[in-house]
Amino acid sequence: MKRMFAFCIYLLPLILVSVATAQNSSRVQPKEEPALPYIPSLDVSAMDKSVDPCVDLYHYSCGGWQKKNPIPPDQTSWSVYGKLYQDNLMFLRGILEQAGSSTAQRDAVTQKIGDFYASCMDETTAEKRGIAAIQPQLDAIGRLDSVRDMAPLVARLPLPFGRTILFAAGSTQDPDNSEQEIADLDQGGLGLPDRDYYTKDDAKSKETRERYVQHVQKVFELLGDSSQAAEQNAETILRMETALAKASWTQVERRDPYKLKNKMKLADLSQLAPNFDWPIYYRELKYPPIEILNVDAPQFYKQVSAELSSEPLANWKIYLRFHVADQYSPFLSANFVQENFEFYRKYLRGAKEMQPRWRRCVQYTDYNLGEALGQVYVRRVFSPELKASTLDMVNRIEVAMGERIHELDWMSPETKQQALVKLAGIRNKIGYPDKWRDYSSVKIAHDDFAGNIQRAAEFEEHRQINKIGQPVDHGEWDISPPTVDAYYNPQMNDINFPAGVLQPPLYDAKMDDAPNYGNTGGTIGHELTHGFDDQGSQFDAKGNLKNWWTKDDREKFDARTKCVADQYSQYVMVDDVHINGELTLGENVADLGGEILAFMAWKDATKDKNLPALDGLTPEQRFFVGFAQWDCANMRDEDLRVRAITDPHSSAQYRINGVVVNMPEFARAFSCKAGQPMVNSPDKVCKVW
Repeated sequence: MKRMFAFCIYLLPLILVSVATAQNSSRVQPKEEPALPYIPSLDVSAMDKSVDPCVDLYHYSCGGWQKKNPIPPDQTSWSVYGKLYQDNLMFLRGILEQAGSSTAQRDAVTQKIGDFYASCMDETTAEKRGIAAIQPQLDAIGRLDSVRDMAPLVARLPLPFGRTILFAAGSTQDPDNSEQEIADLDQGGLGLPDRDYYTKDDAKSKETRERYVQHVQKVFELLGDSSQAAEQNAETILRMETALAKASWTQVERRDPYKLKNKMKLADLSQLAPNFDWPIYYRELKYPPIEILNVDAPQFYKQVSAELSSEPLANWKIYLRFHVADQYSPFLSANFVQENFEFYRKYLRGAKEMQPRWRRCVQYTDYNLGEALGQVYVRRVFSPELKASTLDMVNRIEVAMGERIHELDWMSPETKQQALVKLAGIRNKIGYPDKWRDYSSVKIAHDDFAGNIQRAAEFEEHRQINKIGQPVDHGEWDISPPTVDAYYNPQMNDINFPAGVLQPPLYDAKMDDAPNYGNTGGTIGHELTHGFDDQGSQFDAKGNLKNWWTKDDREKFDARTKCVADQYSQYVMVDDVHINGELTLGENVADLGGEILAFMAWKDATKDKNLPALDGLTPEQRFFVGFAQWDCANMRDEDLRVRAITDPHSSAQYRINGVVVNMPEFARAFSCKAGQPMVNSPDKVCKVW
C-alpha cells in the first residue's frame, strides 16, 4: 500500500503509471538503441507571440506547441511531460529488447526485465491461454461455500500490483511515530475511478453508470455467462458497489490526515466489522503479530460488514468473479484487452486507439520491476555531474525557503522556528535509491505473462507485509528512477526527484539558468512547498501528525490558503465543470510557492552575472516562459472530466496563469499594467509562502 500521503508535481493518467523521460542527448548510445530528439527547456518555436503575455501567459508561451502537437489517437492527453514520456518509452524499449534477446549477455537484473518484457510481447501464448490464466482464481471463487470463508479467500486471491479487491491492505508509517511501520487498511472495492461516479445525479454521471453496467455485462459474457445472466450480474455489481461508494470518503475528505488516522487493535477492528474474519485474513497472509493498525475509513468497513451480512453468497461470488477478471483483463487475451480499453481509456478518457503492445509492455515492466529496469536506465542517462548540479539547485531553493520563512509578516517567531526546524529536517533524494530493491525472489518466466504479473504483485505484497513492526526505511522510494514525476512525502519529510524528471526539456544542461530555474527549479520549489501546504503543514519535522502551529498563526494560514481555493474554484475546467479548489488546494499552493522560491533562488544564483537578452526575451521573461513551457498541453474533454473528480492538480493553463497573477515579478518582467488579466489587484493577490 502507498503511504498515507505523497504529493506529486504531475500525474499522467496512462495505463498504470507514468514512467519515463528522454536521455541526455549528449550521451552516446549503442547503435541498436533509438536516438532521442533533443528538446530545449525553452523552445521559442513553441510560443505564440501574437498573444499578449499580460492577457494569457500560458497561450503566449505554449500556443505554438499546442498547434504543432495534436493529441495522438492512442493518448488521452498530450503534454510536454507526455511527449517526454513517449520518447523515453522508445529508449526503454531498446533496453528491454536487448535484455530480452536470447543472445544477450545478461546478468540477474537484465534477465528479470528482459523475460518479463518478452512474456508481455508474446501475444500468441496469451491468446492460447485465454481465460485459463485466471482459472485458478475463478475456481477458488466457485468453491466458496459460506460468506464466513470470504476472509481466507480474499487473502489468497492474487491480483495485479496496485489493484485491490473489496478493500486495500498493507503497511504505512504510524502517523504518531513516523519511525515505525504499522498495518493499514483503506477503502476500495470499486470499478469506477471514484466514489463520486456512483453518487452524482447529473446526466453525465448517469450515462457513465449505464456505460459501466454495459462494460460489466461484457466482462461476464467473456467469462462465458449468457447475456441474460451477465445483464443481471452487472446490475448486482452496480448496486453493491454503490453501497460501498456511499460509505467511502470523498477525495476532499481524504485530504484531512486526521480523518484518515484511526488507530485500533485487531480486536477493535473485529468489533467494527464483525462479519469478516480478520484474524484468519491476517494469518492467511502471514502478517507478523499486529499490535496496532490504522483503518483509514472506518465507516467503509462497517458497510463491508453490513453487506457481508445482507448480500447472498451468490452475489459475493458475482462480485469477486468480475473484479478478478476486470483487473486481469489488460494481461489476458485480446478480447479482454479490447474491452478493458473500450471502457477505461476510450469511453472514460477519450483515447481513439489502443496503444501499441510494445508501449504497454514497457509500462508494465517499469510498474512491476521498476528498480530493476531503473538500474539499467540510470547507468545510461544520469551522470554524477547531473546529480551534483541538481542537488546544488535544491540547496539554493531550500535557502530561499528559509529566507522566505524569516520574512513572513504574518507568522509568529514561535511558529517560524518550528517551520525552520522542519525545513532543516527535509531529506533530499536525487536520481535513484542508494540501495536497489532486490527482486531475486521473484520468478519471471519468458512465456507466462499473467503469471509474471501475479508473482511480481505477490512479491510487493509480501514486501509491504514484512515492513510491519519494523523501523521505517528512509532510503525507500515510492516511484521508479525512469518516472517523469517528483513527489514530497510528509511522513518521510523528504523530496524525491527521479532521474526521469531531470532530463531535457525539463532540466537542460545546455540551456541558461533562467528557464531551468523556471522549470525544474519550480518543480523543486513545488515539492518543498508541499511540506508546508494545507496537508503537509500538519506534519512535524520528523513526519509525525502533530500540530506545531500557534492557534493564531494557523488561522492566518487557513485564511491565506482559502484565497487560493477561492481563486481556482472560479476557473472552468471543461464545459460547466469548475476546478474543485478544495481538492486541488495543496497542488495550487505548491505551484505558487514553488515558483516564488525558484525565482528567488535564480536571482541569488545569478546575482554576480551580467545576463543578456536571448531570443528576444529578457532573462526574467525567459524564466517565466520556461516555467510556462513545462506544462504545455492539449487535453481531451473526457480526460478533463475524470481529472476534475479524481486529480488533485488543476488543468494545465491554470497551473501557469493561476500562479503568475499572484507574482508581481511577472508583471514587472512583461511590463503588465494594473487591470490586465494576468495581474491581480493588490487586494486579491494570494500570499501563502
